[in-house]
Amino acid sequence: MKDIYPWQKNDWARLQELRKRPTHGLLFKGTKGIGKLDLAMNFAQSLLCQHPDESDFACGKCPSCHWFEQGSHPDFRLLQPKTLSLEGEETETGKKPSKQISVDQIRGLADFFGMSAHQGGRRVIVIHPAEAMNTNAANALLKNLEEPPQGLLFILVSHKPQQLLPTILSRCLSFALPAPDTASATRWLTEQGVKNPAEALAVSGFAPLQAVQLDEQLGSEERDKLLRAVRQPAELDVFALAEALQKTEQVLVVQWLQQWCYDLISMKQAGKLRYHPGEEAAIKKLVGPIAPLNLARLQKHLQTAQREAQHTLNPKLFFESLLLAYRQLMLE
Repeated sequence: MKDIYPWQKNDWARLQELRKRPTHGLLFKGTKGIGKLDLAMNFAQSLLCQHPDESDFACGKCPSCHWFEQGSHPDFRLLQPKTLSLEGEETETGKKPSKQISVDQIRGLADFFGMSAHQGGRRVIVIHPAEAMNTNAANALLKNLEEPPQGLLFILVSHKPQQLLPTILSRCLSFALPAPDTASATRWLTEQGVKNPAEALAVSGFAPLQAVQLDEQLGSEERDKLLRAVRQPAELDVFALAEALQKTEQVLVVQWLQQWCYDLISMKQAGKLRYHPGEEAAIKKLVGPIAPLNLARLQKHLQTAQREAQHTLNPKLFFESLLLAYRQLMLE
């Protein structure tokens, strides 16, 4: 059994109260990267455990726990996009795994719905992330949420609950998970060996699990080169920087620019920073003469670029266009 994260202790206590309430659908919602899925899995295992401890954690020793940890528990199913299960490997047809949860995956649970619990107790289905269900899958799930089999609990884990069908939301008990406090998250990141915990946490949007992945990016040559360049838009060599970035994932570069833009706007409007705590002096000086309308235009341009980054065929041209727009809006 994987331990819950330090910032989830209160969430775990709240979950134990839900054991007393009959429900067939739970919606774990919150920012991506705060450990929602891990908490859902811990809760599912504890519900199926034959000998939970005094805090209702799974014992990790009984046959039920062994089945669960091996991924073969007869009373549990985890439903997620194939891309998460196969870690980007190609399928037998040569296509990349789907990022969606398909209707076939929901229909594939038909036999599970019709079974009685192997141990005579609860059965649990975790769906992650729930917003990855396509329309047909969501409608197929809805039928089962409306008339759930006895003793079956659906746990939907979602980073973007606003994308779920209103009818699905209405049939699930909402369980909001807040972002962790900075102190707990920073301590945990330090324990994980993150070199720059405070900076990694800020850049990740205060999502510790993402901060662990971002730690390597923080010191990357590409990110440092980009940030050095955007500090001085008048001297920005668009074509040289686009050349240097062309092998970097487009979505990642747009994300770096969006975080930079967010802090430009935040400094202009409120005198605060979120993603670049060490850049206060530089950003304050930079935004002084810039019109708020131009910053709003930059933000909108980056939102469009975020969508286009998924499908662009020529990274160099994409970056050139993006950086030209940045330089123009910052110098007008």
